[in-house]
Amino acid sequence: MANEVLFAGGLVRRGREHTILPVEGAMRASALIAAAAAAALAWQAEGLAQLGPNGIQSFIPTPPPAEMEVDLELVLAVDISGSMSYQEQVLQRMGYIDALEHPEVMAAIRGGLTGKIAITVVQWAGVGLHHIVVPWTLVEDEEGARSITGVLRSSPLFELRGTSISDSILFASSLFRDNGFAGFRNVIDVSGDGANNQGMPIQYAREIVLARDVVINGLPIMREGEELGGTGYGLDVYYEDCVIGGPGAFIVAVDGPENFAEAIRRKLVLEIAGLVPEAPAGGIVPVQAVAPRISCLIGERTRGFIP
Repeated sequence: MANEVLFAGGLVRRGREHTILPVEGAMRASALIAAAAAAALAWQAEGLAQLGPNGIQSFIPTPPPAEMEVDLELVLAVDISGSMSYQEQVLQRMGYIDALEHPEVMAAIRGGLTGKIAITVVQWAGVGLHHIVVPWTLVEDEEGARSITGVLRSSPLFELRGTSISDSILFASSLFRDNGFAGFRNVIDVSGDGANNQGMPIQYAREIVLARDVVINGLPIMREGEELGGTGYGLDVYYEDCVIGGPGAFIVAVDGPENFAEAIRRKLVLEIAGLVPEAPAGGIVPVQAVAPRISCLIGERTRGFIP
């Protein structure tokens, strides 16, 4: 048996000058050889043959399929930190569902140059605590919107510790790479009910994201009478001065959880249409054009992480 081995389901007998296969084994071996040859031809067809400098044949792979053009690539970055109560999370989730299914939002999508946008939904909390709830999804009609809201309706709600806006926007900005879409605009829509208190300082993370040609818009969730660290300013000012950035960046403040749906719908319409909310009496002031009214490290100071 030293000269006998199994091959392709048949017994191969090794002779001194040749190898004899049983008929069934030979047929299987022939099929394997034919399949291998076909695979090699297919691989060769995928690239253009050319001779290298040493006369060795090499292959240039064919380019990947073109990305789909859309008017907007939008990351919805949703706060699920421990400061968000279960009831607030429910209202927030339903706000996104109602907004995405609203005819006004669908009209804004259809009014774009391509009539298409791409959306992904990410939940975030502390450093390293982010979860993609809905992967990149094409939305060009009601069916596309329902494919997102259906996932949101069925996904469980949970909370995680910490508030790292900086980590959330850095993670969100990485999602635009190799996602199958080519958007005329790339936007992160980050919602939250508190200041950054973990991870990289928010102003540094913002600069990194803006350098990637990504716009950051904000949806600060306000609570009546709440100030940040006794500064006299609310979370809306913090988002304006420290979080948002890029051409046309803006915030829409949520004045109480009961107003989630209306605020989110208004914000999505503005983002999809590429519009900016009406300017206050003094006009629109570009982000970073003036010194922040509030320390961008107020969250870290409040938690005692820095003096």
